[in-house]
Amino acid sequence: MKVIYDPETDILRILFNAAAIQESDEDKPGVILDYDKIGNLVGMEILNASQRVEKPHSVEIEYALPH
Repeated sequence: MKVIYDPETDILRILFNAAAIQESDEDKPGVILDYDKIGNLVGMEILNASQRVEKPHSVEIEYALPH
């Protein structure tokens, strides 16, 4: 998974895998979901990220460990 924030365009992009994007759909205003050719979610874009996400330039990773 890759997380990219571009402060110049204020777009936060989250890529779940490297598959080619076949289709994009604006799920809600300013939230674009990207799909591969068989309909799997490849990534998402959040437009105007600084207004929608707390600290879009910072990433915190948390792993849930099995019990």
